[in-house]
Amino acid sequence: METASQLPFGEALRETLGEPAPGPSLLESSPRSRVWRIELRGRPAVLKQLVEAPEADERYAREVAALRIAGRASGSPVVPALLGTDPAERVLVLEHLDHRRPAAEWIVDYATALARLHSTGGPEDAGSLPRWQGPSAADVSSFLTLAATFGISEGPGVRDELNALVDRLGRAEGTALLHGDPCPGNDLHTPDGVRFIDFEQASLGSGLMELSYLRVGFPTCWCVTRAAGPLLERAETAYRTAWHAGTGTPLPDAGLADACAGWLIRGDALVQRAHRGSTDHLARLPHEDWEWGTATARQRLVHRLGVVAATADRGELRRLRVLAVDLRRALLDRWPALRPVPTRRP
Repeated sequence: METASQLPFGEALRETLGEPAPGPSLLESSPRSRVWRIELRGRPAVLKQLVEAPEADERYAREVAALRIAGRASGSPVVPALLGTDPAERVLVLEHLDHRRPAAEWIVDYATALARLHSTGGPEDAGSLPRWQGPSAADVSSFLTLAATFGISEGPGVRDELNALVDRLGRAEGTALLHGDPCPGNDLHTPDGVRFIDFEQASLGSGLMELSYLRVGFPTCWCVTRAAGPLLERAETAYRTAWHAGTGTPLPDAGLADACAGWLIRGDALVQRAHRGSTDHLARLPHEDWEWGTATARQRLVHRLGVVAATADRGELRRLRVLAVDLRRALLDRWPALRPVPTRRP
């Protein structure tokens, strides 16, 4: 166990926050960071340090900026309080929160908190965080190649339809504060409501890009879940209500189908962050399946195809809807033992 003197807790933090008590405890975290539970002036706190790695400085800057923006939330907080920072050491000191097991219908409170988080961003934050990045033309080609592998012709106009989708997502308006990975595990269910942690991938954009997580099953996360129709409807209504309350404007009806389709065609949304950008993961699927958290890659893809088949009923995506139906059927014919993704989070 490390002593308080061995913590990355510099003089500037000591002057502001006081001396950490003896006996800090190392907590579980991703390989990209080290996290400790510490005690400051008789109260628990969390110390997080981003370790030396590519893009570590950028991820640290994103997290600090996002926490400061989210700290403007009116009413109950949606993030832990940021108590102190040490940019030279990439250290944050945060309020410690007690997490309790989420209720069976946790997704409704989660959706409310997600909308409140998104609504803290505004035009004045432009430049403090990068814009959200959607799928690319390479994703379109990979997805259509996968369909052809299973004997599903793209048909006339499908490629143009998908390229137009990529263009719309790239131009999607909005200054919502997007978490970047708003997944089970990055949401703390406290006695005072849901709060989010780990903002290393935060950006600004349309909140629909993360509202779609409820339908497509948390595409950037190890913990895929699906909500039954009535529960999903309640959660999406809760999001829209909280968004309206936080911004004074209704959430646009258009765009959710685009967001779901965007996650479908991204092969990098089938693997954890460390493996993204390394290869064409859709091209791997016909020959191998791999587990990541609560579902395999093929399970994830089948689920997303079903979502897009049910959601993409607008004119811009009508050809993709047909392709999604056909490709889902082909995958289940090839692998009939594939099970639906789970309905409960671990």
